[in-house]
Amino acid sequence: MVDIATRVYNHKWKIDPIVRSLIDTDFYKLLMCQSVFRNRPDTTVTFSLINRSKDIKLAELIDEGELREQLDHIRALSLSRGESTWLRGNTFYGKRQMFRPDFMEWFENLRLPPYHLEKRDGQYELTFEGAWPEVMLWEIPALSVLMELRSRAVLEKMGRFELQVLYARAMTKLWEKIERLRSIEDLRIADFGTRRRHSFLWQDWCVQAMIEGLGDSLIGTSNCLIAMRREVEAIGTNAHELPMVYAALAEDDQALRRAPYEVLADWQEEHDGNLRIILPDTYGTQGFLDNAPDWLAGWTGIRIDSGDPAEGAEIAINWWKSCGENPQDKLIIFSDGLDVDKIEALHAQFSDRVRVSFGWGTLLTNDFRGLVQNDALAPFSLVCKAVGADGKPTVKLSDNPRKATGPADLIEQYRKVFEVGAQTPQAVLV
Repeated sequence: MVDIATRVYNHKWKIDPIVRSLIDTDFYKLLMCQSVFRNRPDTTVTFSLINRSKDIKLAELIDEGELREQLDHIRALSLSRGESTWLRGNTFYGKRQMFRPDFMEWFENLRLPPYHLEKRDGQYELTFEGAWPEVMLWEIPALSVLMELRSRAVLEKMGRFELQVLYARAMTKLWEKIERLRSIEDLRIADFGTRRRHSFLWQDWCVQAMIEGLGDSLIGTSNCLIAMRREVEAIGTNAHELPMVYAALAEDDQALRRAPYEVLADWQEEHDGNLRIILPDTYGTQGFLDNAPDWLAGWTGIRIDSGDPAEGAEIAINWWKSCGENPQDKLIIFSDGLDVDKIEALHAQFSDRVRVSFGWGTLLTNDFRGLVQNDALAPFSLVCKAVGADGKPTVKLSDNPRKATGPADLIEQYRKVFEVGAQTPQAVLV
Protein backbone atom coordinates (compact mmCIF):
# COMPACT_ATOMS: atom_id res chain seq x y z
CA MET A 1 0.00 0.00 0.00
CA VAL A 2 1.33 3.44 -0.95
CA ASP A 3 2.59 5.68 1.88
CA ILE A 4 0.71 8.73 0.66
CA ALA A 5 2.23 11.20 3.13
CA THR A 6 5.80 10.22 2.23
CA ARG A 7 4.97 10.35 -1.47
CA VAL A 8 3.64 13.87 -1.06
CA TYR A 9 6.60 15.04 0.99
CA ASN A 10 9.46 13.48 -0.97
CA HIS A 11 8.34 14.12 -4.50
CA LYS A 12 5.97 17.04 -4.33
CA TRP A 13 3.73 14.99 -6.63
CA LYS A 14 5.91 15.36 -9.72
CA ILE A 15 6.06 11.61 -10.29
CA ASP A 16 2.29 11.44 -9.92
CA PRO A 17 0.34 12.89 -12.84
CA ILE A 18 -3.15 13.57 -11.55
CA VAL A 19 -4.91 11.69 -14.32
CA ARG A 20 -3.06 8.51 -15.19
CA SER A 21 -5.31 7.06 -17.85
CA LEU A 22 -8.30 7.79 -20.06
CA ILE A 23 -10.18 5.25 -17.97
CA ASP A 24 -9.42 7.19 -14.79
CA THR A 25 -13.00 8.35 -15.17
CA ASP A 26 -16.52 7.38 -14.17
CA PHE A 27 -18.00 4.28 -15.79
CA TYR A 28 -21.21 6.06 -16.74
CA LYS A 29 -19.17 8.45 -18.87
CA LEU A 30 -18.06 5.58 -21.09
CA LEU A 31 -21.58 4.13 -21.29
CA MET A 32 -22.99 7.54 -22.24
CA CYS A 33 -20.15 8.13 -24.68
CA GLN A 34 -21.01 4.93 -26.53
CA SER A 35 -24.67 5.99 -26.67
CA VAL A 36 -23.72 9.44 -28.00
CA PHE A 37 -21.27 7.87 -30.46
CA ARG A 38 -24.15 5.81 -31.82
CA ASN A 39 -27.01 8.33 -31.73
CA ARG A 40 -25.61 11.90 -31.85
CA PRO A 41 -21.98 11.74 -33.00
CA ASP A 42 -22.06 14.96 -35.03
CA THR A 43 -23.54 17.20 -32.34
CA THR A 44 -21.19 20.00 -31.28
CA VAL A 45 -21.18 20.51 -27.52
CA THR A 46 -19.48 23.00 -25.21
CA PHE A 47 -18.54 22.08 -21.65
CA SER A 48 -17.59 24.68 -19.06
CA LEU A 49 -16.24 24.70 -15.52
CA ILE A 50 -18.66 26.08 -12.92
CA ASN A 51 -17.43 26.81 -9.40
CA ARG A 52 -20.52 27.08 -7.19
CA SER A 53 -18.32 27.89 -4.17
CA LYS A 54 -17.47 31.45 -5.13
CA ASP A 55 -15.35 32.01 -2.03
CA ILE A 56 -12.81 29.46 -3.28
CA LYS A 57 -10.68 31.51 -5.69
CA LEU A 58 -9.08 28.74 -7.72
CA ALA A 59 -7.01 31.02 -9.92
CA GLU A 60 -5.38 32.46 -6.79
CA LEU A 61 -4.63 29.02 -5.34
CA ILE A 62 -3.55 27.06 -8.41
CA ASP A 63 -0.62 27.97 -10.64
CA GLU A 64 -1.73 28.35 -14.26
CA GLY A 65 1.42 26.72 -15.61
CA GLU A 66 0.92 23.66 -13.46
CA LEU A 67 -2.73 23.45 -14.48
CA ARG A 68 -1.80 23.61 -18.16
CA GLU A 69 0.90 20.97 -17.62
CA GLN A 70 -1.66 18.57 -16.16
CA LEU A 71 -4.25 19.27 -18.87
CA ASP A 72 -1.65 18.85 -21.61
CA HIS A 73 -0.62 15.54 -20.07
CA ILE A 74 -4.22 14.33 -20.34
CA ARG A 75 -4.28 15.27 -24.02
CA ALA A 76 -1.30 12.97 -24.57
CA LEU A 77 -3.03 9.94 -23.04
CA SER A 78 -4.43 7.02 -25.00
CA LEU A 79 -5.77 3.62 -24.03
CA SER A 80 -3.16 1.04 -23.16
CA ARG A 81 -3.45 -2.47 -24.53
CA GLY A 82 -4.40 -3.80 -21.10
CA GLU A 83 -7.10 -1.17 -20.64
CA SER A 84 -8.55 -1.90 -24.06
CA THR A 85 -8.55 -5.63 -23.35
CA TRP A 86 -10.34 -5.03 -20.04
CA LEU A 87 -13.04 -2.90 -21.66
CA ARG A 88 -13.50 -5.27 -24.58
CA GLY A 89 -13.49 -8.52 -22.63
CA ASN A 90 -14.69 -7.85 -19.11
CA THR A 91 -18.21 -8.54 -17.88
CA PHE A 92 -20.10 -5.41 -16.79
CA TYR A 93 -23.53 -5.67 -15.18
CA GLY A 94 -23.60 -9.33 -16.19
CA LYS A 95 -23.02 -8.54 -19.86
CA ARG A 96 -19.92 -9.39 -21.88
CA GLN A 97 -18.79 -7.06 -24.67
CA MET A 98 -20.65 -4.11 -23.20
CA PHE A 99 -18.67 -1.87 -25.52
CA ARG A 100 -19.20 -2.47 -29.24
CA PRO A 101 -16.22 -3.04 -31.57
CA ASP A 102 -16.83 0.15 -33.58
CA PHE A 103 -16.89 2.24 -30.41
CA MET A 104 -13.78 0.56 -29.04
CA GLU A 105 -11.86 1.11 -32.28
CA TRP A 106 -12.76 4.81 -32.10
CA PHE A 107 -11.86 5.02 -28.40
CA GLU A 108 -8.50 3.29 -28.89
CA ASN A 109 -7.50 6.01 -31.36
CA LEU A 110 -8.86 8.93 -29.36
CA ARG A 111 -6.82 11.85 -28.05
CA LEU A 112 -8.82 14.45 -26.14
CA PRO A 113 -9.39 17.71 -28.07
CA PRO A 114 -7.95 21.14 -27.14
CA TYR A 115 -9.13 23.18 -24.18
CA HIS A 116 -9.51 26.93 -23.64
CA LEU A 117 -8.29 28.41 -20.34
CA GLU A 118 -8.58 31.98 -19.01
CA LYS A 119 -8.48 33.73 -15.65
CA ARG A 120 -11.31 36.00 -14.59
CA ASP A 121 -12.15 37.48 -11.18
CA GLY A 122 -9.99 34.99 -9.32
CA GLN A 123 -11.50 31.97 -11.08
CA TYR A 124 -10.47 29.82 -14.01
CA GLU A 125 -12.70 29.77 -17.06
CA LEU A 126 -12.05 26.37 -18.58
CA THR A 127 -14.05 25.30 -21.63
CA PHE A 128 -14.04 22.43 -24.11
CA GLU A 129 -15.83 22.57 -27.45
CA GLY A 130 -16.12 20.00 -30.20
CA ALA A 131 -17.79 16.76 -31.22
CA TRP A 132 -19.91 15.53 -28.33
CA PRO A 133 -18.32 12.06 -27.94
CA GLU A 134 -14.87 13.64 -27.66
CA VAL A 135 -15.42 16.68 -25.43
CA MET A 136 -17.68 14.84 -22.97
CA LEU A 137 -14.68 12.80 -21.86
CA TRP A 138 -12.99 15.95 -20.55
CA GLU A 139 -15.50 16.46 -17.71
CA ILE A 140 -14.22 14.02 -15.09
CA PRO A 141 -10.45 14.47 -15.64
CA ALA A 142 -10.82 18.26 -15.67
CA LEU A 143 -12.59 18.19 -12.32
CA SER A 144 -10.10 15.70 -10.88
CA VAL A 145 -7.18 17.94 -11.90
CA LEU A 146 -8.59 21.09 -10.36
CA MET A 147 -9.65 19.41 -7.14
CA GLU A 148 -6.26 17.75 -6.67
CA LEU A 149 -4.25 20.86 -7.57
CA ARG A 150 -6.17 22.70 -4.89
CA SER A 151 -5.23 19.94 -2.42
CA ARG A 152 -1.59 20.09 -3.48
CA ALA A 153 -1.51 23.86 -3.01
CA VAL A 154 -2.42 23.33 0.65
CA LEU A 155 -0.25 20.25 1.21
CA GLU A 156 2.96 21.72 -0.19
CA LYS A 157 3.18 24.04 2.82
CA MET A 158 3.23 21.13 5.26
CA GLY A 159 6.18 19.33 6.78
CA ARG A 160 6.89 15.60 6.89
CA PHE A 161 5.34 14.89 10.30
CA GLU A 162 2.40 17.21 9.73
CA LEU A 163 1.55 15.27 6.57
CA GLN A 164 1.87 11.93 8.37
CA VAL A 165 -0.48 13.10 11.10
CA LEU A 166 -2.92 14.61 8.60
CA TYR A 167 -3.31 11.38 6.64
CA ALA A 168 -3.42 9.29 9.82
CA ARG A 169 -6.31 11.42 11.04
CA ALA A 170 -8.07 11.26 7.66
CA MET A 171 -7.68 7.47 7.58
CA THR A 172 -9.04 7.18 11.10
CA LYS A 173 -11.97 9.40 10.18
CA LEU A 174 -12.87 7.25 7.20
CA TRP A 175 -12.40 3.98 9.09
CA GLU A 176 -14.79 5.18 11.80
CA LYS A 177 -17.37 5.81 9.08
CA ILE A 178 -16.81 2.34 7.67
CA GLU A 179 -17.25 0.80 11.14
CA ARG A 180 -20.64 2.51 11.41
CA LEU A 181 -21.69 1.45 7.92
CA ARG A 182 -20.85 -2.20 8.37
CA SER A 183 -23.41 -2.43 11.16
CA ILE A 184 -26.18 -1.73 8.59
CA GLU A 185 -27.81 -4.98 7.56
CA ASP A 186 -28.04 -5.61 3.79
CA LEU A 187 -26.17 -2.39 2.95
CA ARG A 188 -25.34 -1.85 -0.74
CA ILE A 189 -22.88 0.98 -1.37
CA ALA A 190 -20.51 2.10 -4.12
CA ASP A 191 -17.71 4.65 -4.45
CA PHE A 192 -18.92 7.60 -6.56
CA GLY A 193 -16.08 9.92 -5.56
CA THR A 194 -13.90 10.43 -8.64
CA ARG A 195 -14.94 13.90 -9.74
CA ARG A 196 -14.27 15.72 -6.48
CA ARG A 197 -11.68 13.52 -4.84
CA HIS A 198 -8.77 14.73 -2.73
CA SER A 199 -6.38 12.84 -4.99
CA PHE A 200 -6.15 9.66 -7.06
CA LEU A 201 -3.98 7.96 -4.43
CA TRP A 202 -6.47 8.86 -1.72
CA GLN A 203 -9.48 7.59 -3.69
CA ASP A 204 -7.62 4.34 -4.33
CA TRP A 205 -6.89 4.04 -0.58
CA CYS A 206 -10.55 4.72 0.25
CA VAL A 207 -11.71 1.95 -2.07
CA GLN A 208 -9.20 -0.50 -0.57
CA ALA A 209 -10.42 0.43 2.92
CA MET A 210 -14.01 -0.25 1.87
CA ILE A 211 -13.06 -3.58 0.31
CA GLU A 212 -11.57 -4.73 3.61
CA GLY A 213 -14.05 -3.03 5.92
CA LEU A 214 -17.34 -3.59 4.12
CA GLY A 215 -16.80 -6.81 2.20
CA ASP A 216 -19.78 -7.71 0.02
CA SER A 217 -21.62 -4.53 1.04
CA LEU A 218 -19.27 -2.68 -1.32
CA ILE A 219 -20.82 -3.28 -4.72
CA GLY A 220 -18.23 -1.39 -6.75
CA THR A 221 -16.61 1.88 -7.74
CA SER A 222 -17.50 4.36 -10.45
CA ASN A 223 -13.79 4.73 -11.28
CA CYS A 224 -12.87 2.42 -14.15
CA LEU A 225 -9.13 2.42 -13.52
CA ILE A 226 -9.53 1.56 -9.84
CA ALA A 227 -12.17 -1.06 -10.70
CA MET A 228 -9.72 -2.72 -13.08
CA ARG A 229 -6.74 -2.58 -10.68
CA ARG A 230 -8.62 -3.62 -7.54
CA GLU A 231 -10.84 -6.17 -9.31
CA VAL A 232 -14.16 -4.72 -8.17
CA GLU A 233 -17.26 -3.93 -10.20
CA ALA A 234 -17.38 -0.77 -12.31
CA ILE A 235 -20.63 1.00 -11.37
CA GLY A 236 -22.63 3.68 -13.20
CA THR A 237 -25.50 4.27 -15.61
CA ASN A 238 -26.34 7.70 -17.06
CA ALA A 239 -26.29 11.37 -16.05
CA HIS A 240 -27.97 14.76 -16.61
CA GLU A 241 -25.79 15.54 -19.59
CA LEU A 242 -27.90 13.41 -21.95
CA PRO A 243 -31.30 15.09 -21.39
CA MET A 244 -29.66 18.52 -21.19
CA VAL A 245 -28.21 18.20 -24.69
CA TYR A 246 -31.24 16.45 -26.20
CA ALA A 247 -33.45 19.23 -24.79
CA ALA A 248 -31.23 22.00 -26.14
CA LEU A 249 -31.60 20.52 -29.64
CA ALA A 250 -35.43 20.54 -29.46
CA GLU A 251 -37.07 22.77 -32.08
CA ASP A 252 -40.19 23.70 -30.09
CA ASP A 253 -41.86 23.23 -26.72
CA GLN A 254 -43.52 19.98 -27.75
CA ALA A 255 -40.18 18.50 -28.79
CA LEU A 256 -38.68 19.86 -25.58
CA ARG A 257 -41.23 17.94 -23.47
CA ARG A 258 -40.36 14.73 -25.33
CA ALA A 259 -36.57 15.13 -25.13
CA PRO A 260 -35.93 13.52 -21.70
CA TYR A 261 -37.91 10.44 -22.73
CA GLU A 262 -36.14 10.19 -26.10
CA VAL A 263 -32.89 9.88 -24.16
CA LEU A 264 -34.19 6.85 -22.31
CA ALA A 265 -35.74 5.34 -25.43
CA ASP A 266 -32.29 5.41 -27.03
CA TRP A 267 -30.78 4.03 -23.81
CA GLN A 268 -33.05 1.01 -23.59
CA GLU A 269 -32.13 -0.05 -27.11
CA GLU A 270 -28.68 -0.86 -25.73
CA HIS A 271 -29.16 -1.72 -22.06
CA ASP A 272 -31.33 -3.82 -19.79
CA GLY A 273 -31.43 -4.98 -16.16
CA ASN A 274 -29.64 -2.82 -13.61
CA LEU A 275 -28.51 -0.39 -16.30
CA ARG A 276 -32.11 0.70 -16.78
CA ILE A 277 -32.01 3.32 -14.05
CA ILE A 278 -34.04 6.52 -14.46
CA LEU A 279 -32.46 9.85 -13.48
CA PRO A 280 -35.66 11.95 -13.31
CA ASP A 281 -34.61 15.24 -11.71
CA THR A 282 -33.04 17.10 -14.65
CA TYR A 283 -36.30 19.00 -15.18
CA GLY A 284 -38.10 18.11 -11.95
CA THR A 285 -38.84 14.60 -10.69
CA GLN A 286 -42.58 14.97 -10.07
CA GLY A 287 -43.38 16.35 -13.52
CA PHE A 288 -41.07 13.87 -15.23
CA LEU A 289 -42.82 10.89 -13.63
CA ASP A 290 -46.33 12.35 -14.04
CA ASN A 291 -45.81 12.55 -17.80
CA ALA A 292 -43.63 9.47 -18.26
CA PRO A 293 -44.59 6.88 -20.90
CA ASP A 294 -45.95 3.60 -19.55
CA TRP A 295 -42.89 1.59 -20.57
CA LEU A 296 -40.64 3.48 -18.14
CA ALA A 297 -42.45 2.04 -15.14
CA GLY A 298 -40.98 -1.34 -16.05
CA TRP A 299 -37.41 -0.09 -15.64
CA THR A 300 -35.33 -1.41 -12.75
CA GLY A 301 -35.10 1.72 -10.62
CA ILE A 302 -34.44 5.40 -10.07
CA ARG A 303 -31.42 7.46 -8.97
CA ILE A 304 -32.13 10.41 -6.66
CA ASP A 305 -29.51 13.13 -7.07
CA SER A 306 -31.01 16.41 -5.84
CA GLY A 307 -33.64 17.88 -3.55
CA ASP A 308 -34.86 16.21 -0.38
CA PRO A 309 -33.89 12.54 -0.90
CA ALA A 310 -36.70 11.17 1.28
CA GLU A 311 -39.25 13.25 -0.60
CA GLY A 312 -37.83 12.05 -3.92
CA ALA A 313 -38.07 8.43 -2.78
CA GLU A 314 -41.70 8.87 -1.75
CA ILE A 315 -42.51 10.38 -5.15
CA ALA A 316 -40.92 7.38 -6.86
CA ILE A 317 -42.72 4.86 -4.65
CA ASN A 318 -46.10 6.52 -5.24
CA TRP A 319 -45.46 6.58 -8.99
CA TRP A 320 -44.62 2.90 -9.12
CA LYS A 321 -47.77 2.10 -7.15
CA SER A 322 -49.90 4.21 -9.52
CA CYS A 323 -48.43 2.25 -12.44
CA GLY A 324 -49.30 -1.10 -10.89
CA GLU A 325 -45.68 -1.89 -10.04
CA ASN A 326 -44.51 -3.36 -6.71
CA PRO A 327 -42.02 -0.89 -5.16
CA GLN A 328 -40.34 -3.72 -3.28
CA ASP A 329 -39.11 -5.02 -6.63
CA LYS A 330 -37.61 -1.65 -7.53
CA LEU A 331 -34.22 -0.08 -6.80
CA ILE A 332 -33.63 3.44 -5.48
CA ILE A 333 -30.06 4.74 -5.68
CA PHE A 334 -29.32 7.72 -3.44
CA SER A 335 -26.32 9.74 -4.65
CA ASP A 336 -26.55 13.39 -3.56
CA GLY A 337 -24.16 14.71 -0.91
CA LEU A 338 -24.19 11.52 1.14
CA ASP A 339 -22.38 10.89 4.38
CA VAL A 340 -22.88 8.29 7.09
CA ASP A 341 -25.72 9.99 8.99
CA LYS A 342 -27.79 10.40 5.85
CA ILE A 343 -27.00 6.87 4.63
CA GLU A 344 -28.10 5.41 7.98
CA ALA A 345 -31.32 7.44 8.03
CA LEU A 346 -32.33 6.71 4.43
CA HIS A 347 -31.58 3.01 4.77
CA ALA A 348 -33.68 2.78 7.93
CA GLN A 349 -36.55 4.68 6.30
CA PHE A 350 -36.74 2.85 2.97
CA SER A 351 -34.95 -0.52 3.07
CA ASP A 352 -38.15 -2.41 3.91
CA ARG A 353 -40.13 -0.65 1.16
CA VAL A 354 -37.75 -0.75 -1.83
CA ARG A 355 -34.33 -2.07 -2.71
CA VAL A 356 -31.89 0.61 -1.59
CA SER A 357 -28.38 1.43 -2.78
CA PHE A 358 -26.01 4.33 -2.20
CA GLY A 359 -23.47 6.13 -4.38
CA TRP A 360 -21.06 7.69 -1.85
CA GLY A 361 -19.12 10.54 -3.41
CA THR A 362 -17.23 13.58 -2.18
CA LEU A 363 -17.61 12.91 1.53
CA LEU A 364 -16.00 9.52 0.98
CA THR A 365 -13.03 10.59 -1.14
CA ASN A 366 -12.50 14.17 0.03
CA ASP A 367 -13.55 14.57 3.65
CA PHE A 368 -10.69 16.41 5.31
CA ARG A 369 -13.08 18.71 7.16
CA GLY A 370 -11.67 19.91 10.47
CA LEU A 371 -8.22 18.43 9.85
CA VAL A 372 -6.39 21.51 8.55
CA GLN A 373 -6.14 25.07 9.87
CA ASN A 374 -8.92 27.32 8.52
CA ASP A 375 -10.50 24.19 7.05
CA ALA A 376 -8.36 24.78 3.95
CA LEU A 377 -9.04 21.27 2.64
CA ALA A 378 -12.82 21.29 3.10
CA PRO A 379 -14.64 20.02 -0.02
CA PHE A 380 -16.38 22.50 -2.26
CA SER A 381 -18.86 22.42 -5.13
CA LEU A 382 -17.15 22.34 -8.51
CA VAL A 383 -18.87 21.01 -11.63
CA CYS A 384 -18.16 20.83 -15.35
CA LYS A 385 -21.39 20.95 -17.33
CA ALA A 386 -22.54 20.87 -20.94
CA VAL A 387 -23.49 24.52 -21.45
CA GLY A 388 -24.23 24.52 -25.18
CA ALA A 389 -25.24 22.18 -28.00
CA ASP A 390 -25.07 23.14 -31.69
CA GLY A 391 -24.93 26.77 -30.63
CA LYS A 392 -27.94 26.60 -28.28
CA PRO A 393 -27.66 26.97 -24.49
CA THR A 394 -28.43 24.02 -22.25
CA VAL A 395 -30.54 24.13 -19.10
CA LYS A 396 -30.71 22.03 -15.96
CA LEU A 397 -33.40 22.66 -13.37
CA SER A 398 -32.84 19.92 -10.77
CA ASP A 399 -35.07 19.34 -7.73
CA ASN A 400 -32.94 21.92 -5.93
CA PRO A 401 -33.23 25.40 -7.49
CA ARG A 402 -29.75 26.25 -6.24
CA LYS A 403 -28.35 23.67 -8.66
CA ALA A 404 -30.13 25.14 -11.70
CA THR A 405 -27.87 26.11 -14.60
CA GLY A 406 -28.48 28.02 -17.84
CA PRO A 407 -29.66 31.49 -18.91
CA ALA A 408 -32.34 32.91 -16.58
CA ASP A 409 -34.94 33.35 -19.33
CA LEU A 410 -34.51 29.77 -20.51
CA ILE A 411 -34.71 28.46 -16.96
CA GLU A 412 -38.13 30.11 -16.67
CA GLN A 413 -39.20 28.73 -20.06
CA TYR A 414 -38.18 25.22 -19.05
CA ARG A 415 -39.98 25.55 -15.73
CA LYS A 416 -43.20 26.32 -17.60
CA VAL A 417 -42.77 23.63 -20.23
CA PHE A 418 -42.04 20.96 -17.62
CA GLU A 419 -44.65 22.31 -15.18
CA VAL A 420 -42.21 22.71 -12.32
CA GLY A 421 -43.95 24.15 -9.27
CA ALA A 422 -42.52 25.59 -6.09
CA GLN A 423 -39.20 24.06 -5.06
CA THR A 424 -37.49 24.14 -1.68
CA PRO A 425 -33.89 25.34 -1.89
CA GLN A 426 -31.39 22.91 -0.34
CA ALA A 427 -27.88 23.77 0.80
CA VAL A 428 -25.26 22.73 -1.75
CA LEU A 429 -22.18 21.42 0.02
CA VAL A 430 -20.79 19.37 -2.85
